[in-house]
Amino acid sequence: MSTELIINASPNEIAIALLEDKRLVELNKEKSNIQFAVGDVYLGKVKKIMPGLNAAFVDVGYEKDAFLHYLDLGPQFQSLNKYLNLSLTRKTKIMPIEKFKTEQDIDKHGKITNLMKSGQTILVQIAKEPIASKGPRLTSEISLAGRNLVLLPFSDKVSVSTKIKSEEERDRLKRLILSIKPKTYGVIVRTVAKERKVALLDAELRSLVERWESIFQDIKVAATPSLVLGELNRTSAILRDILNSSFNNIIVNDQSLYREIRDFISTIAPEKQKIVKYYSSKTPIFEHFGIDKQIKSLFGKTVSFKSGAYLIIEHTEALHVIDVNSGNRSQSASDQETNALEVNLSAAEEIARQLRLRDMGGIIVVDFIDMTKAENRQKLFEQMKEAMKTDRAKHHILPLSKFGLLQITRQRVRPEMDVQIMETCPTCSGTGEITPSILLVDQIKNHFMYLIDKEKGKSLTLRAHPYLASYLQFGCPSIRIKWFLKTKIWLKIKSDSNIGILNYEFFDHNGEKIIL
Repeated sequence: MSTELIINASPNEIAIALLEDKRLVELNKEKSNIQFAVGDVYLGKVKKIMPGLNAAFVDVGYEKDAFLHYLDLGPQFQSLNKYLNLSLTRKTKIMPIEKFKTEQDIDKHGKITNLMKSGQTILVQIAKEPIASKGPRLTSEISLAGRNLVLLPFSDKVSVSTKIKSEEERDRLKRLILSIKPKTYGVIVRTVAKERKVALLDAELRSLVERWESIFQDIKVAATPSLVLGELNRTSAILRDILNSSFNNIIVNDQSLYREIRDFISTIAPEKQKIVKYYSSKTPIFEHFGIDKQIKSLFGKTVSFKSGAYLIIEHTEALHVIDVNSGNRSQSASDQETNALEVNLSAAEEIARQLRLRDMGGIIVVDFIDMTKAENRQKLFEQMKEAMKTDRAKHHILPLSKFGLLQITRQRVRPEMDVQIMETCPTCSGTGEITPSILLVDQIKNHFMYLIDKEKGKSLTLRAHPYLASYLQFGCPSIRIKWFLKTKIWLKIKSDSNIGILNYEFFDHNGEKIIL
């Protein structure tokens, strides 16, 4: 399977598309001014204790207070809190964490009122980004993720990813980490660390320890609340987590971001540096790789997937509902059971793709086409599990009920990806009525004549739907040539399939859109 990452950078956001065998499977959009990303570490202030919820609301600078539950404090909360207080009140250099005497782990069934109070300063990490009307979800069990390792301060445990199946390799990695890790630090060994050499893991471990210690260097003068350690940007975090041997290309359309990614890749996977490529063509990068078209077809209420079958996807506050329909396939198989099985198996693949693509989290209920045979229902359940193996989000799938319903719970740490594909018609402004089409060319000509005077003879570019662009350039002489003979100004015409068939846009000599 070939894997490509296409990155479209614009002044306001970075859009990251993950393609598997040219099929869009993940879409991430990162605003240039994004805050409160998963993994960010904040110095926060407790605003309110809620004994009934066994939780606290913490001010981290967001418009709504963040939520911290007792179960998210982490066993070493008292050690973290003591070390933080020492850092805030120190007059000399803070002691290294290896020499710090840790406190006893907190009681799993304890009360939050016994551990914190209103106005207290605490160190927290974003576990879930703000979603809808909710503020961020927090944890005090701080973890710093690297390419191969995850560092857990104040813990002494070493664990290895269960996806590494070889017992011999698991033992090797565990012994290796135990021999190099500093005291009072725990480590989780990630799947990609398989067969990595000690020098590489040791260098990464030291880097993570330095990142952790950097939090406390200037924490005494830090404002409360404030960001004390930022997670990597979304692009680098995705590369860190998913980059593997199947990656063929990472293509980006921004020079500075291209250099940044090359430098980042050289630190985590030097052998992959050559797959990073700069895209310089004038055609928009998402249009060139067919991503725009896939986005238009894959987002929305109805999604077609195979031979006329389709999904209907509805979102509510409590859960997501997906209905599977056979469409015009109902006559294509010899019997209804065979037809239902074929459609359901294909739907399972598309549903797994949609969950990743839209980053749908929480509870998902899927209404498959009814099947009478138990072995067919089991086959569908196994297909669903297999299709979701590539999903990095934590998830749990329940077997089909007797009503043909399948329930999935999927980790939600970010707002769902919502792309509005239905647009208000710019020609009629939603009224359903347009000016006569026969007058369109005259309208374009009038705007062209007006802009010639306004721009004082400078070059102009017209972007229009391919049909309209072809019409203006067709014939001998073409409409454009007639305008040139009259004005002595050559109008550049470019096709753009994203523009409505009866719409057009003018751009000046700097490439800036002209508001008419």
